[in-house]
Amino acid sequence: MGDRLQRMAGARQTVMGLSLVLLLAACGGTSSNPGPAASQPPTAGMKPPTSIGTGEGQLNLIAWEGYAEKDWVQPFQQQTGCQVNAKYAGSPDEMVTLMANGGGGQYDMVSASGDADLRLIYGGDVKPVNVNLVPDYTNFQAQFKSPSFNTINGIHYGVSLQWGPNVLLYNKTQFPSAPSSWSTIYDSKYKGQVTIPNNPIQIADAALYLMKTKSNLGITDPYELTQSQFDAAVNLLKQQRPLIKKYWDLASQEISLFTNHDVVIGAAWPYQTNTLQAASVPVADTIPAEGATGWADTWMLGTKAPHPNCAYQWYKWISTPHVQAQQAIFFGETPVNSKACDEMEKLQAGSCAQYHANAPASYFNTIKFWKTPLADCGNGKSECMPYSKWQTAWTSITG
Repeated sequence: MGDRLQRMAGARQTVMGLSLVLLLAACGGTSSNPGPAASQPPTAGMKPPTSIGTGEGQLNLIAWEGYAEKDWVQPFQQQTGCQVNAKYAGSPDEMVTLMANGGGGQYDMVSASGDADLRLIYGGDVKPVNVNLVPDYTNFQAQFKSPSFNTINGIHYGVSLQWGPNVLLYNKTQFPSAPSSWSTIYDSKYKGQVTIPNNPIQIADAALYLMKTKSNLGITDPYELTQSQFDAAVNLLKQQRPLIKKYWDLASQEISLFTNHDVVIGAAWPYQTNTLQAASVPVADTIPAEGATGWADTWMLGTKAPHPNCAYQWYKWISTPHVQAQQAIFFGETPVNSKACDEMEKLQAGSCAQYHANAPASYFNTIKFWKTPLADCGNGKSECMPYSKWQTAWTSITG
């Protein structure tokens, strides 16, 4: 459990700077719509296979802890003959480092989060995949078939896996009705009773709130911020600083804060909510009127993957409803396969609704999924703040 919690709260933390190619690449290229020529990744011209050949007998994965558990790995090995070797990474940075030079001819796949995907894509470390070779791709929620964090100019650089929203968690004793706005975590009324993640990507949460409440700032994407928009988000978080009881690094820390009644409101994941409710702590969560950010993971294929046929067999396997349900329940996240709900209910009654796996399309419209902030927002000018600026600012916010 400790490893699992550390993965959940620590592994999605700070992305340590961007490569030059990322700083020059256009945010417009993160859309499935055609973008400027500069946004074309270096591997865009590589043609994926049209069929899956004989397995090579081995598959080397770079994965989050808990993403290659024996419950679904052993049956995969027995069915395909592909022996899985998983190296667990502790951060997006480590994943990017390990996948350098296309995996170096050693690693086949990486389970990257949205805050690392673009670095891998524009670094030329992952290559296009043929989603037509993944039968269950047709059953994916529409939002995860061609998301902006792994599909560029209509080319897929991976297959979506699992996701989770960043929700507003609150104590029901203090809030008999669900708060309708993120403004509660910026309200001086709750000084010393607020907690949020210790992560520079939290700047996007502030930007999302301002996007809906300060239209004069002109924010259209919380990950694409000009200097003035960025400054506004940073200033809001600096004003919030005296209200914070703790910037949490681990999910277990936030769970303890609510259990001990040290805080009454905070930014969280459904995992914390479900864990607290199971322990009879009077909490609930909500996605306020302004919407929310969220994370989503993608299995990506290394440019120099030595075992591509086994990799495609893994794509097929990990996308099936039953395996998606197994991982979702084990890890406390949400599958992208719309048919996984029934399997989740067989494994753990009530889990489908708990993890929003049966959410309507309108629910996804409220979530802005993580993507790496780049300098060029797709307008031909390098006027947006790259992630390195976010890191520096976060240090000034948290002290």
